[in-house]
Amino acid sequence: MPEVDVERVTFGAVLRVVEFRALWVAEAQSMAGDQLARVALSVMVFDRTGSPSLTALVYALTFLPAIVGGALLSGLADRIPRRSLMIACDLIRAVLVGGMALPGTPLPVVCCLLVVTVLAGRPFTAAQVALLPDILAGESYVVGTGLRMITDQCAQLAGFAGGGIAIAVIGAQGGLAADAVTFAVSALIIRLFVRRRPKSVQTGTAAVRGLGTVWLQMRAATAIVLTSPRLRALVGLGLLAGLHVVPEGVAAPYAADLGGGPVAIGLLMAALPAGTALGAVLIVRFTVRRRLRLIGPLALAAALPMIACAARPDLPVSIVLWFLTGMCSAYQLQAAASFVRAVPDAHRGQTVGLVGSALIATQGLGIVIFGVAAQHFSAASAIALAGGLALALAALLARSWALEYGSGTSEISSDPTKAAAHLS
Repeated sequence: MPEVDVERVTFGAVLRVVEFRALWVAEAQSMAGDQLARVALSVMVFDRTGSPSLTALVYALTFLPAIVGGALLSGLADRIPRRSLMIACDLIRAVLVGGMALPGTPLPVVCCLLVVTVLAGRPFTAAQVALLPDILAGESYVVGTGLRMITDQCAQLAGFAGGGIAIAVIGAQGGLAADAVTFAVSALIIRLFVRRRPKSVQTGTAAVRGLGTVWLQMRAATAIVLTSPRLRALVGLGLLAGLHVVPEGVAAPYAADLGGGPVAIGLLMAALPAGTALGAVLIVRFTVRRRLRLIGPLALAAALPMIACAARPDLPVSIVLWFLTGMCSAYQLQAAASFVRAVPDAHRGQTVGLVGSALIATQGLGIVIFGVAAQHFSAASAIALAGGLALALAALLARSWALEYGSGTSEISSDPTKAAAHLS
């Protein structure tokens, strides 16, 4: 069913919804704790080992397990009441990160606790994303998603700007302890202000009992996406983020080629999230119809500043170009909102988790591939190559989306067994 124009909703309006405000506050303070913990872990590992490679490995552990966790554990959000699952995941993470914060915890133990902590975060995220359309309806959901995106980008900016200073004051153990507290606070806020809801509609039915394994849940989620041209287009446009993030991954060598140091690296890395935050603020001001029409053009536009980096502009121009890529990539807000709302509620957790895993994997793969390209050519050339690939893929995906949005006839199966039959 096509999305239609409605009266404009403001950030203030969605924040007046008690349940959303509670989830937003819980998430915002937890994001701040996570950024602090990433810096704390890097400092802790480097202080203990003096090894850049081990430091990078532990930093990678803050997101790599999410690829597996999103695929294997997100289905819990469709089988367990989502509020209860979120509280349980928060409490588990509070205990695990608290264990990492204990003085003298061996580094291998810290790594194991970190992996389990990241894994526990995936069903939490799946439950949260699946729950939000029940709390915010229609245009309010899109605006609420925009506010969450802005908060996420601002948390990244704060992490770049203040994480190191905070750890210098309270120490690595103090930073991890603070993160543990944010998980406990999140659990308390959700417990007090988010109301109980039953399990998703098909839980307990014969259909779900027949899909009682993780593999079958994953297969059903895959089928739901692949049998819907509309969802396929939205997922493809979302996965372009794996190319749009390449500048951030090669910021250090790019700055070095310009003769810059840590300040230049920080400014360049901050440009992408700053642009995305502004883009999200601007895009929610458009009508629904215009936002949907802009998804394709903005996906194309996001690649152009990356291609312009081939000219090796100076630092101020580079910052502007990266900022523009971030701003145009804010189309992801509407693409993600349309995707989540289109997925049947009974399978929303698993489907969102599976796509989230694909997104993380794509981002990691993009940074690795074009990082190698930067080593053999230059960082500017690597960014331009990523931009060229993003432009070519965006042209195909934008056309597919235009056809689907224009027709408004794409059906999405709510029966995973029927959808899976198309894959056999």
